[in-house]
Amino acid sequence: MSRIGRMPIAIPADVTVTIDESNLVSVKGPKGELTRAIHKDMILTLEDSVLVVARPSDEKEHRSLHGLTRTLLSNMVEGVTKGFTKTLEIVGVGFRAAKVNGKLALTLGFSHPLEIEPPTGMGIDVPAPNRIVVSGINKEDVGALAAKIRKYREPEPYKGKGVRYEGEVVRRKAGKAGGKGKK
Repeated sequence: MSRIGRMPIAIPADVTVTIDESNLVSVKGPKGELTRAIHKDMILTLEDSVLVVARPSDEKEHRSLHGLTRTLLSNMVEGVTKGFTKTLEIVGVGFRAAKVNGKLALTLGFSHPLEIEPPTGMGIDVPAPNRIVVSGINKEDVGALAAKIRKYREPEPYKGKGVRYEGEVVRRKAGKAGGKGKK
């Protein structure tokens, strides 16, 4: 049995979960509503504010889907109650971020500033010129937007300049080995 898949998901009192006959799961909570189609073979049971995911057999595909399905549903419940955030740090002289008219304006050494408009239901906050906080209720969307922002200027290994996740360690490389004046 999957250790993750067999764990029950506790549904808080302010969250409602509805399961369609075609395994379309809808989770509604204080922060919003999420809907996801779950694989037709997975067995979902909702009893006494506890959601349990079961698999019909021990086939490889069903074993693979068991833990995945449980984690996706757990993330939906957590998203509509608490939400998810990803924090990015900007390192480099002249590199900065600002929020202008609801859009994220990035100055990353290009000839023009980059403007990113957050998708509906997601928020971008700039608490400091070198910090960006991406937040939303869907974990996948938050991670995708953070990765998109990071992709504009990934941290380079020689000086470490660029956009990185909070706490990300960038492996530094040594510069040129040869000194001036050697023949």
